[in-house]
Amino acid sequence: MSLCFAILVTGQPYSDQSSKTALQFCKALIASQHRICRVFFFNDGVHCANSFITPPQDEHAIPKQWQALQQDYDLDLVVCVSSALRRGIIDQKEAQRYEIDGHNMATGFSIGGLGQWVDACINADRVIRFGN
Repeated sequence: MSLCFAILVTGQPYSDQSSKTALQFCKALIASQHRICRVFFFNDGVHCANSFITPPQDEHAIPKQWQALQQDYDLDLVVCVSSALRRGIIDQKEAQRYEIDGHNMATGFSIGGLGQWVDACINADRVIRFGN
């Protein structure tokens, strides 16, 4: 039986293990024929969507791995708008809105609000949180 999961990521990609563990968990879900309703990045988890993060070559590029997973499986990767703006993560639309010259949200991620997280929780069979 296939279940639908809503995933919440609240940890930074390189400060703790939560975002990498969430990524591995999503891969395992897909391999097990489960569905992912939405991955929602909240608080420090929004750093996973920062296209400017460039880890050393001997480290895993966690944001790029999220992007690859999104491209391969058409995942809904939603970044909380208020968490993102507080941490300097901005997409092109918000950059224009706030008259900022440039944006740094990685391709494959989209800006959203807590209503989208609530919707994912309502429609999911299971809700899992990664991070503090």
